[in-house]
Amino acid sequence: MKSLQSRFIVFIVAILAVLLLLLNTYPITSSRDTLFEDKFSAMSRQVSLLSASLSPFDPLTPESATRLLRLIDLENYDRVVVIDAEGRVLYDRGDLSVDFAPLFRALEGKLLFRSDFRNASFLSVAAAPIGSEHKISGAVAIYEDDVERGGVIVAIQRRITVISFIIGALAVLLALFFSWTVLRRVDALAESMHLVAGGNYHYRHSISGHDEITRLGEEFNILTETVEQNEARLRRFVSDASHELKTPLASILLLSDSILHSEEIDRETAMDFVADIASESHRLQRITEKLLDLSRLDDNIMRVAEPVDLRQTTLDVIASLSPLALAKNVSLQSHLSDGCVVMADREDMENIIFNLTENAIKYNVPRGRVILSLSSSSDSVTLRVEDSGIGIPDEDIPQIFNRFYRVDKARSRASGGSGLGLSIV
Repeated sequence: MKSLQSRFIVFIVAILAVLLLLLNTYPITSSRDTLFEDKFSAMSRQVSLLSASLSPFDPLTPESATRLLRLIDLENYDRVVVIDAEGRVLYDRGDLSVDFAPLFRALEGKLLFRSDFRNASFLSVAAAPIGSEHKISGAVAIYEDDVERGGVIVAIQRRITVISFIIGALAVLLALFFSWTVLRRVDALAESMHLVAGGNYHYRHSISGHDEITRLGEEFNILTETVEQNEARLRRFVSDASHELKTPLASILLLSDSILHSEEIDRETAMDFVADIASESHRLQRITEKLLDLSRLDDNIMRVAEPVDLRQTTLDVIASLSPLALAKNVSLQSHLSDGCVVMADREDMENIIFNLTENAIKYNVPRGRVILSLSSSSDSVTLRVEDSGIGIPDEDIPQIFNRFYRVDKARSRASGGSGLGLSIV
């Protein structure tokens, strides 16, 4: 979990660093660009005006340049320089240390502008040629060192930096708190899983909140409850299966010992014992086969489906159970439609019909009846088994498909039921 928290913090810090980098660069860059454009516009107009004013003088002399420039308000500029076509300085006002390269470039007939932001100030220069495009008599340049607006930019940058550090610190603290809160809940859920994995199926995870982790905890509790129920059913199944198998095995063992240790047993008694052993063996075999069927169905191992005529299958089941119905004094009646064919395994379908019909006969009343009806629609087949028997109490109905469950334990054992038939159905 610590590794996950570290990765989460690194991810948050990386995103935060990108955002703060943009916060510290874009506003400042945007402000500088805006000032650059303002300066370019103002200084380009001013230097163009000076160039146009000086162009009529031919030749251009220091006296004419000085006389004209004194008439123009240039107090906003820290240095103004005029040179002739040979590069000689004709007018120079101001003491700002500057680069004359833009002046010499202007002699080539181009209007130049450059502005640099350094040392908390804007150092800007605009230079223009004097004369016409056919004859250039000199060049003029104006320089400005804007410390005031440069200081404003620096102050804004410092404030943004301070705000960035505060935001960054708060964001990291919030990320740490959030990750600690979330991961603590994840740790608690993992601990709950560990307890349940250790066999404590009664444990339930404590749930709080209304987020995804809460939902995960709820699903975990549902899963734990299902595992607990399955574990209880498994223990009950093993117990019931052991009990069911123990009864016929004990009878077989007792009868076998009686035969082996009785020195003067007569043939008729021995044959009775052997018949009882065979009966218990058949009972053991039936239970084993049903358990194997349940195991196959639990594993979703289905046999290959084939067309099964349910009418014929039902008639075969009625024929095989007629002796039992006669012995129980129960009448078997049927109303079976033709054309009731389904894709299934014949043996599975026979088991379903057999178990339902056998139960209806066994748990009926003398002179009762069992009615089997079969009908079909466009996309389904309906088999109905009705009887006039003793019925099932309402409180037992939810349990009748559980393995080894019997409504009347004593009567079910007397009738030879294992409590597995409806589970298979």
